[in-house]
Amino acid sequence: MSLASVVIIGAGQAGFQVAASLRQEGYDGIITLIGDEPGLPYQRPPLSKAYLLGKISENALLFRPADFFVKQRIDLRHDQATAIDRQNRRVLLASGEAVAYDHLVLATGAHNRPLPVPGAELQGVYGVKTKQDADALAPLAKAASSVVVVGAGFIGLEFAAVAAELGASVHVLELGDRPMARAVSTEMSQLFRQAHESWGVKFDFRQGLTRIDGKDGKVSGVETSDGRKLPADLVVFGIGVIPNTQLASEAGLAIENGIRVDANLLTSDPHISALGDVACFPCLQNGEQPTRLESVQNAADQARNVAARLLGKPAPYSALPWFWTDQGNLKLQIAGLSTGYDSTVTLGSPETQQLSVLCFRDDQLVAVESCNRPGDHMAARKILSRPPQLSAAEAAAEGFELKVWEAANRD
Repeated sequence: MSLASVVIIGAGQAGFQVAASLRQEGYDGIITLIGDEPGLPYQRPPLSKAYLLGKISENALLFRPADFFVKQRIDLRHDQATAIDRQNRRVLLASGEAVAYDHLVLATGAHNRPLPVPGAELQGVYGVKTKQDADALAPLAKAASSVVVVGAGFIGLEFAAVAAELGASVHVLELGDRPMARAVSTEMSQLFRQAHESWGVKFDFRQGLTRIDGKDGKVSGVETSDGRKLPADLVVFGIGVIPNTQLASEAGLAIENGIRVDANLLTSDPHISALGDVACFPCLQNGEQPTRLESVQNAADQARNVAARLLGKPAPYSALPWFWTDQGNLKLQIAGLSTGYDSTVTLGSPETQQLSVLCFRDDQLVAVESCNRPGDHMAARKILSRPPQLSAAEAAAEGFELKVWEAANRD
């Protein structure tokens, strides 16, 4: 397949990586990378952690410096795509320009699910998705005395840890019955709950918001579902994201919990690929069920897969999913997908905050969650990339070590 031009909509992790991988693999055609944020493409994970605390600089967020895009002949456009003209293979931009493509890549990502309560528009109410969000939030986080966090997922708890470190009183409201319930086992949830509580964070589970109160246009407190009033000079929410499918939907592409793609990450139009947070694909590790994953690994690996296909090396996407979150002195790393797990084996000790939870489904290892045990995480990624061998009984045996077992059972 000879492609004179590739246009990529979205300059986040997935979009940037497609452009970089195309050049790395020898593509010599025109690459146009369209991003609707100012500045150079940057990493998002540090925004709710190290960047907020001032531990890393703005330059350290960047994927590459400005001269990379010049040298690699990647035309970075700061503009917004408003429509896809599939018939003529053009992308229409807010500036009035139209950019022609032989192949189009949609890496449009996702946006924060908004807080559906009165008062969400007040000053001092934030989600954390963009650098602009983090830049606005950083000085407020340093000055805040009473912080309410809505949602005990990764983003909410990362910010809760930051706010507690900065000396604020932190109250977390969560509709579920434990921290990170959709992502981790009960055992790992408990470790993180105890750690946060030791930092002074208060939790209210099975609890939501009914309104956010304000004074002179600024947040002053919240009212919980059970009618209590909590003081707050800052409210940060992380209640999930919504994939940015509008452009694809208006262009007539198939939508299913994101932009629907096949195993090769092609949409219902063979001239258009989609990947990253916006793409719903048949996931090998989830029984080939349509799955949408929000992670750096998934975005980067799917980008490499798309670039390889565009250069004549197609292969079904099959990379092992893995995730991480940093909260205070805890680093949680997850390999695999624990969906539907029915038993667990724990290694290490929650008392020392060094714990791995092995999740099994039908006596087959499907995921490993590791807190402050990076060696277990690396071993898990190798084990889960091979045909299943490890049983729960073996893992539960006295003296079992994941790294040792992995080394002894290589092909």
